[in-house]
Amino acid sequence: MADGLTKNGEATAVEMLPGIFRRTLSEGDRTMLCELHMAKGSHVPAHTHPHEQTGYLASGRFRFRLGDRWLELGPGDSWCVPGGVDHEVEVLEESVAIDVFSPPREEYRDPVLGKGR
Repeated sequence: MADGLTKNGEATAVEMLPGIFRRTLSEGDRTMLCELHMAKGSHVPAHTHPHEQTGYLASGRFRFRLGDRWLELGPGDSWCVPGGVDHEVEVLEESVAIDVFSPPREEYRDPVLGKGR
C-alpha cells in the first residue's frame, strides 16, 4: 500500500546471494528498511556502496568485517557502515538481520510494494 505501512508477508523475498534472502519492508525519500534471512555458511562477499548502512542482528551469529576490522556479532549487536567503506559478512549460524540504507538502494526496491512504502 502506498500509505507507508507494510504487513508481515506483503514484502517479496528475494535471494540476493546463495542462502541470503532479503525483504525490503519499507522506504521513504531518504531511508530504506530491509530484513535479511541468512543461512549458516552463507557469505556476503567484500563490497562497497555509496549508501550509509546501519543494521541490527535480531538473531544468529556472524563475523562482520568493516574496513580492516573483523568482529563476531550476536543477537542485539549493531553496525554502521559509512558509504564507500569495504565490508563483508561470514554467517556462522542461521541469522536474521535488519538493515537501514540511506539513501534508499534503487536495486533493492520491491516491485510489488513500490516506492513510498
